[in-house]
Amino acid sequence: MPISLFVARRLRRAARVAFGWDELRPGQLTAMKAVMRRRDAMVVMPTGSGKSAVYQVPGMLLPGPTLVVSPLIALQRDQIAGLLRNSGQTAVAVNSSMSRAQNEQAWESASDGTARFLFLAPEQLAKQDVLERLAALRPSLFVVDEAQCVSSWGHDFRPDYLRLRQAAESIGRPPILALTASAAAPVRADIVEQLGMRKAHEVVAGFDRPNIRLEVTHFLDNAAKRRAVVERAAAEPKPGIVYVSTRKDAEAYAAELGELGLSAAAYHAGSRSADRSAVHDRFLGGELDVVVATSAFGMGIDKPDVRFVLHASVPGSLDAYYQEIGRAGRDGEPSRAILHYRVEDLGLQKFFSTGRPDADTIANVSRLVRDRATPVTPTELQEETGLSAGRLTAVLNLLESAGALTTEHGKVAPVPGADAEETATRAVELGTAHESMERSRVDMMRGLAETTGCRRRFLLGYFGERLNSPCGNCDRCEQRPTGAEAAVGAVPGLSRPRTTSPTRHDHPFPPGTAVHHPQWGDGEVLTEEENRITVLFASVGYRTLSLPVILEKNLLTAAS
Repeated sequence: MPISLFVARRLRRAARVAFGWDELRPGQLTAMKAVMRRRDAMVVMPTGSGKSAVYQVPGMLLPGPTLVVSPLIALQRDQIAGLLRNSGQTAVAVNSSMSRAQNEQAWESASDGTARFLFLAPEQLAKQDVLERLAALRPSLFVVDEAQCVSSWGHDFRPDYLRLRQAAESIGRPPILALTASAAAPVRADIVEQLGMRKAHEVVAGFDRPNIRLEVTHFLDNAAKRRAVVERAAAEPKPGIVYVSTRKDAEAYAAELGELGLSAAAYHAGSRSADRSAVHDRFLGGELDVVVATSAFGMGIDKPDVRFVLHASVPGSLDAYYQEIGRAGRDGEPSRAILHYRVEDLGLQKFFSTGRPDADTIANVSRLVRDRATPVTPTELQEETGLSAGRLTAVLNLLESAGALTTEHGKVAPVPGADAEETATRAVELGTAHESMERSRVDMMRGLAETTGCRRRFLLGYFGERLNSPCGNCDRCEQRPTGAEAAVGAVPGLSRPRTTSPTRHDHPFPPGTAVHHPQWGDGEVLTEEENRITVLFASVGYRTLSLPVILEKNLLTAAS
């Protein structure tokens, strides 16, 4: 029997015996086989599609414990409970919410094999004693859950994730498995680079969630938009989530919905931790009709029956938008994603997407690190520079990417032999490219809101997944009768066709084509609609281009 078939049979048997799963999805099995071959793997699967199984099933078969880095204590708790409930397997966590005795018991359970899965928050991996204990355990797999947090180009970026590469090296460099529900091409590439993944096997499976109806409602007046948000949230089947951009709006909308007799609560980073946990638990327990939240509400929301996700403001990227609407309809039943759109709102997102560190700041931080006799902690650099934690992290990330600095055991040191001026210049160039990418991602959000074609097709194209015909379940498709409908007329009882015939490409740049632009360099065609194509360029991000102009002026050439 070929080895791959033998491995697949072992995985299916473990899934059936331990978890009671009769079948594995193709994406799951492909990723699991890579893990069993001791390959690094980058796995992108929609929320609710079984990403956790990718490490849980192989973890039953691998010789040592599986280390899972998970960003939220509540999420760790849910995953541990799920493992015990579904398979009877003991899993443990080490985190700040537990007593010293509880953490010691967790270490003992992982050491003696009682627990095959050990969950840690990323900040734990900054501690030298934790790294030493992990090295002694010799874990078989290093899992990075919510891996978009490692990318400064991702919408959930967390500085603590930047030390994971060094942590993996410190404990013997087990194979790395990165899991995320939403990551476009540049974010995936950044995750692989930041984690130091080696020849990573990439699995990108099934972004389409056809049961979620996509809808955008346009407004000119902010007051009218706010009234519509409240009215729509009140009218839709419950439960649901309303996403807003500010803490103030979260409180205001929750109060208005409460006045209408709904059970509504606000959730944002300014709330006390206990209050956030209470809202989280009440929502999962079915006690709340609506949660009005900033983007802080998301990870760990594994609730199958969310019937709508309404955006009262425009998300900063399609990555964030997709991640948030993916919390609806996990039970497969019809659900709605409703974006309330006012073009002026994009100005706020443009503001949030800027803030590139300037050349003087980058050079100053580089000099401070270079002039120190010993490695320096980020906290010490913060005190010396006066920079915020987020801004300093951005500078250090750029300098590390440029080859000027290195981070080990939570301290920053200069790279021996690196030219200070050259690396600072390179860091500035990287920052400029990053800012351009962020701005282009906001423009792609505008593209989804203002497209005259199928919204699902546009959205999936952003992630590199092609939909050859309109989806039939977005407001644009419903506004446009298909050819079949036009032929039969409005016949009572006749259902709307789901698709039309595949798109014909009468130009050399269909989606997936590698192209070159004389100014912006190399890129890849992602989507096309009505004489326009969207191209992702490594240098400037996403650009939507007119096909007639491109062809007339010969602005693009297809790679051979």
